[in-house]
Amino acid sequence: MMNYMELAEKYLQSMFLFHKLRPQKRITESMQGELFVLQSVYQHEGEIVPSEISKIMGISSARIAATLNSLEKKGLITRQIDLNDRRRIIIGLTQAGKDMAEKHHEFLMEDTATLLSLLGEDDAVEFVRITSKFAELSKDTDWK
Repeated sequence: MMNYMELAEKYLQSMFLFHKLRPQKRITESMQGELFVLQSVYQHEGEIVPSEISKIMGISSARIAATLNSLEKKGLITRQIDLNDRRRIIIGLTQAGKDMAEKHHEFLMEDTATLLSLLGEDDAVEFVRITSKFAELSKDTDWK
């Protein structure tokens, strides 16, 4: 019979070691803060509302507002009133923001491809399949 607690312990130990790897550290760090907001806007083809960013990142609207203020001061994003609903603000990328997001996306892709190549072709495909399944199942789980 499968002991899921023992398996969980092994998994957590592996993940702890995995997150100490330099490429994974850089990937994890980039999935937070301003770079993650830029990537969120970029992935939504350069237009997204702040509430959607808040939902994607799982953080408060106040924290998103502070991050957006910082990005706007740096000249990386724009804010425009939605012409169809004047209550909504649409976040877009400036050319500098788009350039930074594209460069960052390339960096993420290179580091991720490097890590996947360590597994070899078959294991890499299987790893992506399993982690995709895990992510899909996890989003529908009622976490307590």
